[in-house]
Amino acid sequence: MTLELDGLTRRFGDIVALDRLSFTVPTGQVFGFLGPNGSGKTTAMRAVFELVTLDAGAVRWKGVPLTSNDRRRFGYMPEERGLYPGMVVVEQIEYLARLHGVPHGDARAAALHWLEKLGVVDRASSKVEALSLGNQQRVQLAAALVHEPELLVLDEPLSGLDPVGVDAVSAVLVEQAGSGRGVLFSSHQIDLVEDLCESVAIIDQGRLVATGTVEELTTRGRRRLVVKVEGDWTGAWATVLPGVTISRVEGGAVRLVLDEDTDPQAVLAAAMKAGPVEQFGFERQRLSEVFRESLA
Repeated sequence: MTLELDGLTRRFGDIVALDRLSFTVPTGQVFGFLGPNGSGKTTAMRAVFELVTLDAGAVRWKGVPLTSNDRRRFGYMPEERGLYPGMVVVEQIEYLARLHGVPHGDARAAALHWLEKLGVVDRASSKVEALSLGNQQRVQLAAALVHEPELLVLDEPLSGLDPVGVDAVSAVLVEQAGSGRGVLFSSHQIDLVEDLCESVAIIDQGRLVATGTVEELTTRGRRRLVVKVEGDWTGAWATVLPGVTISRVEGGAVRLVLDEDTDPQAVLAAAMKAGPVEQFGFERQRLSEVFRESLA
């Protein structure tokens, strides 16, 4: 089962919010959706639920256009608070569960289950407005999960969370993907996305600029080496090497970018001439580097 965004185009006057945007979100994995502010992420997520009207393109589920019944089986968490501030937390989640068709007798139990999983069951009897922003975020995620959706579409679910909250939410997302559901979420916390996600899509100005598995994206391009020679804190030995660019020196460890025809063994031989080699190994890019390069 997959969610397909195919050629999504949306204009607001002279502004192109989505520019023929296409990518596929498989089920059974956590899929990261990245882009700078104003890149079109929220518009694309809203398009999944027909909250914006597309000028062109289609959203498909299991290979066919989405229906209202399909959307009822999805869980959506908007970036803006979508909760009733004066309503008691557990009553609100129970109410939303019943709107999704959860039987009356099961709705309260489902609400309490997700509040406990997300670490806020102790605030079940509080009003939403009495909660911190981070706890409101957890409650909002509980609202997206309470009807056991087939697909989760989450706009900045990690925003405003402390480290404990991030851990609780991350564990739930991984668990949901592990059970065979699809999880599409946007975030500006790229290091967390790298740790959580198997695949990502990066967009800019409404256009797809990169997509693939995290492994593919962070290992593509020129090879990178990290070499540390005992007693050399500046990486002076590497400055004369042909076909090598020093990207940075940190704590005596020299990070090198190799030209395509540069032999890593020649680099090792040069390092050994400079002194005992304490560290030598390939290093992949961070996803944050891929992100910046994709937008350049």
